[in-house]
Amino acid sequence: MAKITFRIWLLIIVLILAILSIAPWGYFEKGVLIKSVEKNSTAFNYGLRQGMIIKQIDDNIIKNAADYSAIISRLFAENKTLNKIIIQTSQGEFILFEVKSLEITVAGIPGTKLKTGLDLSGGARALVRPANFSISSSEINDLIAITTERFNVYGLRDITIRSVRDLQNNNFMLIEIAGATPRDLQDLVGSQGKFEAKIGNDTVFEGGEQDITRVCRNDAQCARIESCSQVQGGASCRFSFLIYLSETAAQRQASITSKLGINTTDSGQYLNKKLDLYLDDNLVDSLFISRDLKGKAETQIQIQGSGSGNTQDEAAKDAQQNMNKLQTILLTGSLPYKLEIVKLDTISPLLGKAFTKNIIYLALIVFAIISIILFIKYRKIKITLAVILTMFSEAFITLGIAALIRWNLDAPSIAGIIAGMGTGVNDQIVIIDEAVSESNASLGEKIKRAFFIIIGAFFTIIAAMLPLFWAGAGMLRGFALTTIIGVSVGILITRPAFADIIKKIQE
Repeated sequence: MAKITFRIWLLIIVLILAILSIAPWGYFEKGVLIKSVEKNSTAFNYGLRQGMIIKQIDDNIIKNAADYSAIISRLFAENKTLNKIIIQTSQGEFILFEVKSLEITVAGIPGTKLKTGLDLSGGARALVRPANFSISSSEINDLIAITTERFNVYGLRDITIRSVRDLQNNNFMLIEIAGATPRDLQDLVGSQGKFEAKIGNDTVFEGGEQDITRVCRNDAQCARIESCSQVQGGASCRFSFLIYLSETAAQRQASITSKLGINTTDSGQYLNKKLDLYLDDNLVDSLFISRDLKGKAETQIQIQGSGSGNTQDEAAKDAQQNMNKLQTILLTGSLPYKLEIVKLDTISPLLGKAFTKNIIYLALIVFAIISIILFIKYRKIKITLAVILTMFSEAFITLGIAALIRWNLDAPSIAGIIAGMGTGVNDQIVIIDEAVSESNASLGEKIKRAFFIIIGAFFTIIAAMLPLFWAGAGMLRGFALTTIIGVSVGILITRPAFADIIKKIQE
């Protein structure tokens, strides 16, 4: 019995880990997944949350989204009276009293941990324009640039933002986000994001780089959830983070505070006016100002705020989201116009199940053709199986990495995986041809010669893909990333293992 080498064991272990990372846990679950719950709705107040799985409504078993829609439609078809609804979820039973349809968004339970892009899984789309007036093409392009910067800072992925025009030549901004709900998108673009810090009626600083030079993010020493406590109706958590003002804003603060008096409280001495924080002209917090800051041009300011929820975990999550949103606005400044969402809806997948099914059929046909050609060329079933199994392994490992890094797979990404697999077959043929050649060199030397060719091709592909990844947008970026992952998996894991398999066959 042939001894399994370290490289082959490495391939087997990585392949198992990849399969686990994309484990099809959804196949064993029945029901629908709650994707979003409208805040302050009846469903939210009674405890339904994003991520729960609805398994049963009253005595009706929920197997999929169609079952859910049919039951909800029947419950609220004509009855305008208060309905008692018993909802069984993955996290317990909830009893609701509701007159209108539940304000939640549901979807089928994902079959795998793979995340798909806009053209496969759909998402949210908003048609946006400045409120109350029209803007030119150049102005809409400026708005797109600022909005894109804000979304990039916020950490969102797979976003399409472009300008569109109607028959009356009115300019709009179209925003599409894969996997997002309409409510997610409304929260992000439904406000101007105008931030002001005031003392009395005097503005000390505003959001944006003109007044703010740096915002602390992702650093627990200067940006954190400080404390949580139980309050009436649930829990509340406070957050704080540091910002750094420009010299101009610091001098403005010194000039305003120099005119203030001092109050003494039980907790210390403070100026007689607070630093009020406004977001879109709404007061979000008021901070005491230490007497030590009177007339002082201080560039370091601590911003505070809070989040709330039914439980402490929910309050902490809400505080973290509020902090991220405020940090983003402070970094990017307000949008140049107050925006109006003209149309907000959910996008259906462009390719969906039909695309996936066609890809599987095409892959099977291609694998069959490759298998026949390889068998005709080499007349060895072991070599043919080795190529096919290695090719499948490479695809699974690439998908496993995509699931691990939570990359949104779209059609171009799948094209990148196929391109990587094609490169893998080509490299395997190089290894086979060198191994079966009639050269007087040893088998080890033949394999080394094959790897010299393969490594050269690998660096050529990486050199071609990196510019697409860094400079490309949308389709180019997805294609480049999955191609880089595929060929890197090949050169580090599958090619060395395949070479050892060929050695065993030849020996």
